[in-house]
Amino acid sequence: MNPEFIVFGICGFVVLSILLIPLLRANLKSVTALFLIFLNALLTSVPAIGALLGNTFTLEIFGGLNFGNILLEIDPLSAWFILIVNITLINGAIYGIGYMKAYEKQTGNLSLHWIMFVIFHASMLWVCMLHNGFAFLIAWEIMTLSSLILVLFDHNKANTLQAGVNYLVQMHIGVAFLTLAFIWIFVTQQTSGFQGIATFLQGPHTHWVILFFFLGFGIKAGFIPLHTWLPYAHPAAPSHVSGVMSGVIVKMGIYGIIRIAMMINTDALIPGIMLMMISAATTLYGILNAAVHRDFKKMLAFCTTENIGIIGMGIGLALIGKALDNQALLIFGFAAALIHVLNHSLYKSLLFFAAGNIYTKTHTRNMEMLGGLIRQMPQTAILFLIGALAIGGLPPFNGFVSKFLVYSGFVEAFRNQDMALNALMIIGITILSMAGGVSLLTFTKAFGTIFLGEPRSEIMHRPGEVSLLMRLPLYAIVLIMLVIGVFPVLVMNPVLSIITGFTPAGLIMPFTNITGMLTLVGRASLLLIVLIALLYFIRSLAFRRKPVEITSTWGCGYIAPGHAMQYTGKSFSKSLAKLFGFITIENKKYKELKTVSIFPSPRTYTSCYLEFFETRIIDPVIRQFLRLFNYFTFIHNGKIQFYVLYGLLFMVILIILSFINVL
Repeated sequence: MNPEFIVFGICGFVVLSILLIPLLRANLKSVTALFLIFLNALLTSVPAIGALLGNTFTLEIFGGLNFGNILLEIDPLSAWFILIVNITLINGAIYGIGYMKAYEKQTGNLSLHWIMFVIFHASMLWVCMLHNGFAFLIAWEIMTLSSLILVLFDHNKANTLQAGVNYLVQMHIGVAFLTLAFIWIFVTQQTSGFQGIATFLQGPHTHWVILFFFLGFGIKAGFIPLHTWLPYAHPAAPSHVSGVMSGVIVKMGIYGIIRIAMMINTDALIPGIMLMMISAATTLYGILNAAVHRDFKKMLAFCTTENIGIIGMGIGLALIGKALDNQALLIFGFAAALIHVLNHSLYKSLLFFAAGNIYTKTHTRNMEMLGGLIRQMPQTAILFLIGALAIGGLPPFNGFVSKFLVYSGFVEAFRNQDMALNALMIIGITILSMAGGVSLLTFTKAFGTIFLGEPRSEIMHRPGEVSLLMRLPLYAIVLIMLVIGVFPVLVMNPVLSIITGFTPAGLIMPFTNITGMLTLVGRASLLLIVLIALLYFIRSLAFRRKPVEITSTWGCGYIAPGHAMQYTGKSFSKSLAKLFGFITIENKKYKELKTVSIFPSPRTYTSCYLEFFETRIIDPVIRQFLRLFNYFTFIHNGKIQFYVLYGLLFMVILIILSFINVL
């Protein structure tokens, strides 16, 4: 395929969306956006598949005197992320057609939303293709601003505006760090191309630039303590946007980190150890917060933080393997990270779409108000359960493949003779095991509270299953997840081609053995599921014509138990929250009963869990800044004479500084 045709095609479809979508009827806007996204996906997926097969796509265009020659390239790493972006955006657009039907009367808002959805898709494609630092920053900024507008769809709500401002500020802090890094490279290497980064990172004293890159990309990815935008932006956005943001926008930060990690050839040990430590903390922190929150979209947002930590642990293992010249560890680490990027994009978008189904029918995100939805929404319940099993790393679904590779990387790392590194590996594998257990607790709580038992509150209208259009993408995702879990070689071979593009492929035998083992586990698990389904089918046939009598089970002495006697989401995770109370901070609002209150008046009790970094670090720093700035409020006195005096004083200072040759 002609490279120029691909580049102009992406731009042309974006322009077409801007011109065409506002002119269409409300029910055609989303369909048109899906069609344009599909064309862009088709246009870029063909060269991406070719790149994974060894045919790199390259195009060099002149960007003017400021940019020089801008290289657009789809190498195997770019191709992997482009395919993930395309799969997730197509599913998100299909789901969004059904989800946004309730907003068809907001024609102007709807037009802007779908235009931004198309631009958002194109900008992520540009981020993966551009290999020029300054052009990359422009695409990065377009991606940030378009996603911001998608988050702010329901802008009439104060919480949504707060989430949008939070997201905007933090993203631009990240852009500032990336800009510093790219300027540093440009000044030292006299080029803004990515080859200048590779040359610079081969020399000594590169830690500051690596730190700037990690901070810039890490804010987008959601590593702690740079993650605080995630718990706000995901719940505020429409569910198809939440699924896309969790599925791919945080992965753009991972793409940047992996791109830089692949270029590090010297002093890779310290960045690897630091990334391993931060990622392990991110994993544990994310899943602990997910376990205690009762807003199911906020719960899923913290699960994203946990999985970003798992991906970071894989990258950290790869950097340690590179520093120790352990090719097997390097392959395990990068393979685990790349496959988990794909796996997380699948099951997290599945879970967010299922959460959108629940919210569409119940109009609440508080799982404490729900219960028994499996009767009204059986398909959504099963799909949510499959996503929960996948995110927990259970076979035969895809999560097992990448998490097993991370464990294999830790085991491989024990071959070194450094006791300090071995201690780090023990801590890492312990945290990963803990996160897996708490993840099962988290989704047991969520599934049990939302779908099982009895309704905990009265819903205005009876919930029912959503439309086929809102279920179809979920079934497609489940199919892909199952194929990856049963046939892992389908993703392992392309990933191996990415890794061997920048490292010798002499030690791929352990990787081949792991592939065979995972295939065996996946097929055995699938056989078990098929056997259970077959037994259920035989039982159904056997008892089909026999009378069925429905009676209540023994109620342990309770004749008529009420919904208040059920476990709540809070009670399910209360013990864990108390155990890690220094991280999971509970904010209670109630009035204590006094000892003299013989007949106390009715009172209410509410509680929620606060975000540790925001409550303990960010908010106190902001309060101190505000307190400092309050000392200077006398300057803003509203008197024009004083403002003129400020200008004269500034001019006098400039004259004095010029006179003493400071300026």
